[in-house]
Amino acid sequence: MEQFEGLTPTETLQRVSASLGCSVTSAEVAAFLDKHDDLRHLRERFHVPKIADLPPSAADVKQVHGAEECMYLVGNSLGLQPKRARTYLEEELDMWAKAGVHGHTVGSRPWAWAENKIEDMMAEVVGAEPEEVALMNGLTVNLHLLLLSFYKPTAARHKILLEDKAFPSDHYAVESQIRLRGFDPQESMLLLSARPGEETLRTQDILDVIEKEGDSIAVVMFSGVQYYTGQLFNMAAITEAGHKKGCYVGFDCAHAAGNVELKLHAWGVDFACWCSYKYINSGAGGIAGAFIHKKHKDTIKPALTGWWGHDLNTRFQMNNVMDLQPGISGFRLSNQPILLVCPLQASLEVFKMTSMQALRKKSLLLTGYLEFLIRHYYTKDPGRPQKPHVRIITPSDPEQRGCQLSLSFSVPIREVFDELERRGVACDMREPSVLRIAPVPMYNSFTDVHRFVETLGAALTATSQK
Repeated sequence: MEQFEGLTPTETLQRVSASLGCSVTSAEVAAFLDKHDDLRHLRERFHVPKIADLPPSAADVKQVHGAEECMYLVGNSLGLQPKRARTYLEEELDMWAKAGVHGHTVGSRPWAWAENKIEDMMAEVVGAEPEEVALMNGLTVNLHLLLLSFYKPTAARHKILLEDKAFPSDHYAVESQIRLRGFDPQESMLLLSARPGEETLRTQDILDVIEKEGDSIAVVMFSGVQYYTGQLFNMAAITEAGHKKGCYVGFDCAHAAGNVELKLHAWGVDFACWCSYKYINSGAGGIAGAFIHKKHKDTIKPALTGWWGHDLNTRFQMNNVMDLQPGISGFRLSNQPILLVCPLQASLEVFKMTSMQALRKKSLLLTGYLEFLIRHYYTKDPGRPQKPHVRIITPSDPEQRGCQLSLSFSVPIREVFDELERRGVACDMREPSVLRIAPVPMYNSFTDVHRFVETLGAALTATSQK
């Protein structure tokens, strides 16, 4: 879509509709954008569930539309299955069946170092150098391991700055790390809230708090993308501000990795961790990732060690004398489950077929298209106060969001959610009033977005008639 370079999503939509001689809201616009989407072939690398296979779908919907692919807009919760995942899993099950223990050292992905073979691909996704990334554990385990080494509280500098509405696991991890060091979370957790009447945090407010409280802050710990609102934080600015005050700066990139363009190394981020089953499509409970900037490789050591942190060349000598790998590699504890490595490899190979820059470029237009249609059809109408309406709480500035839009409804959210699911939409509900809709550029189409917005109208009509 080079002819639309430099245009905003709205300008692109208007130009396309004018060239087609149709309304901006016409399905013809979606079809045109799909036809000219340079990444459309990536969808073929994934299994998209059929409407008939979604448990809550209504019988009449299944009968008429069951063979159609569902509108899968919940990659922010669980990404789709890469088609190669089954092949790779079967390969390792066959290896186990036929070769037993020898699978540790033979085959296309020897179990003893299988995760090492794909870390360079993961590093590209998060903007890191390969030696700065390790694939291991789950996100919260990695967060604990990182905080054990980066959070070094003193009487003067003992606070951890985080969002007031951080993902619960982050909140619990920080709280327990503070207690572990003998401090009181009531005094050492510095929670930052949005301004009254606002849904998201202002970057300047974050920077102001760091400037004001920085001398007492040991660690600044934020999300890359906020799970509830979909806000993309200015990670570069936060990192720079934290470093100026002598703080370590880390990020939970669960909703950012594979979603937005990250530059963890270039930004100088001290540490980060992320799961891989959302935008990176590794399957529920998939193996997670962790990052430590290489500037710390000789100074930051793991507080807890295990044999997988030992150098591979001497690991199996089993002499109980630790030969610790530098940087994040030394934080490994145990050998990685090969059956979790397989689907992650399958997904990362699809990422390798494109770039985060290309994915982000499509994402800006795809999410902008969703925003345009939502605002066109479902903005509050003062002349019809009883008409159901939708408010987008995600920032309207594309630079402050990923592919997720969080929609707040004027009618009961559970009823809207149920009606959408009955019609073949897979999305995510968060009480008290929000649906999280994520058109993922890797596999979602513009037609998916158009179908969803039309289906939303039917769901809202059904809800208002109850």
